[in-house]
Amino acid sequence: MESGGLRPYFYRMTALHKDYSRMDMALRFLSDYGPDLSNGFTNHGPMVTEALSAMGRADAVMPWLEKNWPLRGTLMPRLAPSHPVTDWKAALGNRAPFDWAAFLFDDLRASGWQNFVTRWTVRLAPGVSSDAAHGVIRAGHAVRSMRERETPERLRELADAFGLWASSYTTLPVAEYSGAPMPARQAIAQVPFSPGKAREERGGFTTGLRSLNDFPGFAPVIGMIDVGGDPGTTLSDLTETFTRVYLANAHDPYPVIAFIHGVTAIGALRSLAPYLDDAATRAALRYAWQTGAALYSVYGTKKPDFGPVDVPDESPFRLIALAVETGDDHAIKFTETCLREYARNPDPVYLAAARHAIGVLAKPG
Repeated sequence: MESGGLRPYFYRMTALHKDYSRMDMALRFLSDYGPDLSNGFTNHGPMVTEALSAMGRADAVMPWLEKNWPLRGTLMPRLAPSHPVTDWKAALGNRAPFDWAAFLFDDLRASGWQNFVTRWTVRLAPGVSSDAAHGVIRAGHAVRSMRERETPERLRELADAFGLWASSYTTLPVAEYSGAPMPARQAIAQVPFSPGKAREERGGFTTGLRSLNDFPGFAPVIGMIDVGGDPGTTLSDLTETFTRVYLANAHDPYPVIAFIHGVTAIGALRSLAPYLDDAATRAALRYAWQTGAALYSVYGTKKPDFGPVDVPDESPFRLIALAVETGDDHAIKFTETCLREYARNPDPVYLAAARHAIGVLAKPG
C-alpha cells in the first residue's frame, strides 16, 4: 500500500519535533553488529536511535551510542549464516544457520518496501510476542524511519528488523473463548495470573512467556478482546490499558522492563497497521493484546486501576530531556511511545508512566 493511502487515524502526526539527521550515521555505526548482546540481552541500538530521532533529539544519538551504552563490551558481531532461506515457513524461528537478512533484503528490493511491510507483518503477526516482542518493536521503529526518508541504511535496517522477528518467531497458546469479546479495560480484569514461578525466578522474558504453554487458563485470552470497532480507537484503548497495568505492577527495574514491553509492542502497530487491510489490522490487534496480556499473566500481581492519576510536574519536553539523561534504552523508548500515545489520547496516565520509568531506570550518580 502506498503511503498516500495511509489511513489518517494511524498516521496522525504528533506535536513533537522530529530530527532524523543522525539516523543513517547511527545505522552505519551499528551495521557490523547483530541483534544480540554478549550478556544475552537484545541490541536496542537501532530502536533507541529512531526513538531519539522521533523526539527531535538527534543531538543525543551519537553520544548515546558512544558513551551511555557500553557498546564495545557487549555488542556481538553479525554471524555469518551458512544456509540461505529457501523455505521461509520451515526457517521461521531459527536464527542460525539461516541468512534471514539476505533473504528479506532481496525480497524487499524486489517488491518495494511498503509491499514488503504488508506481506511480512501479516505473516509474522501471530508471533508479536517473539523475542519478548523485540521483533515487532524493532520493525515498528524501522518502518517509521523509512516513512521519513528512504535510504540504503534504513532499507537494510528494515530487513534486519523483520529478520529479527522472523528468526525468533514463536507463538503463544490459543484456544476458543466461550464468552463475548470485551473492550480492553474490561477484558484485562478477566486475564488469569499464571501460577508459574517466572515472576519470582526473574529469568529471561522469553522463558517466562514460554511457561504459558503449561498454563491452559491463558489460551482463551486472545478471544477476550473486542476488535470490532474503530481500529485506531482500539489501539489507543490497548495502550492506555497496558500503561495502567504498568503503573499497577512496575515497582523495580525487572517488572518495569517487562511491562514496558507490553506497551511498546502494541505501540509498534501505529507504524505497521497503515500498511495492512482491515482484516489483517484486526488480527494484529488481537495478537498485540495477547502479548500484553501474556506479560501481565506471567509477571503481574495487581489489577490495573482505571481511576485518575497524578499528573507529573514535568512537561513532555522535560520528560524527553530526563529520559535522555538516564541513558537507559528502555526509558528512552518508553518515553517516546508514551508521548506519541498521549498526543492521540491525552490521558495523563502516559505522562505518569513515563516519569515513573525514568525515575526507576535512571542510573545512580
